[in-house]
Amino acid sequence: MRKNDLFFLIGLLIFFAPFFLFDEVLNFYKTFNKEHSVIMGFLKFAILATLGEVIGLRIKEGIYNKQGFGILPRAVVWGFLGISIVAAFEVFSKGTPLFLESLGIENASKSLGMEMCGKRILTAFSISCLMNLMFAPVMMTLHKITDLHILNNGGTLTGLFRPIPMGEIFSKQVNWNVQWNFVFKKTIPFFWIPAHTLTFLLPPEYRVLFAALLGIMLGILLSLASKK
Repeated sequence: MRKNDLFFLIGLLIFFAPFFLFDEVLNFYKTFNKEHSVIMGFLKFAILATLGEVIGLRIKEGIYNKQGFGILPRAVVWGFLGISIVAAFEVFSKGTPLFLESLGIENASKSLGMEMCGKRILTAFSISCLMNLMFAPVMMTLHKITDLHILNNGGTLTGLFRPIPMGEIFSKQVNWNVQWNFVFKKTIPFFWIPAHTLTFLLPPEYRVLFAALLGIMLGILLSLASKK
């Protein structure tokens, strides 16, 4: 293990340990999360999804940061994507069960609060499918565009707020072979749909946190896509 890997792990332990060691910290988190879900969605993704990208860079290039990578602007982007994910969770977790009931599946809206059963799993799976097929590709593409915009502007925070040339990046810089054949066709059906099925089987207060933790995995997947 390299010295920077050791420092990185120590930093993670210092950051997360209070949540496990002190009930006051955990209780504060639960209360704040319940009362300010949007703010917490921003913070969770800004921290954890960016952490995933940092780990992805370590896997790809052997370092945790480099000039032009732009950890801070990436965190800002992930924070706002986190807010959109919080909204998507609300929309799809409430709307999908109503759609299932329109198809004749009774009490789908109540099934996520039941004990584990086939209907609960079906509802969670349906929510995950609709969210990942309708919302995820748009979010992933927007993330890719902002990622390239950050790199194009040297990884600076001020560069992030320059106008994004959407059409140029969309048509000329996004690697659609990787975006379609790996990110969409492989990660969505084989990772994200199963992972978010598990997410929606959790109590509501833990869903966004678990999704943010999955953001760490996203960073690793993106690093693998970049290698391809």
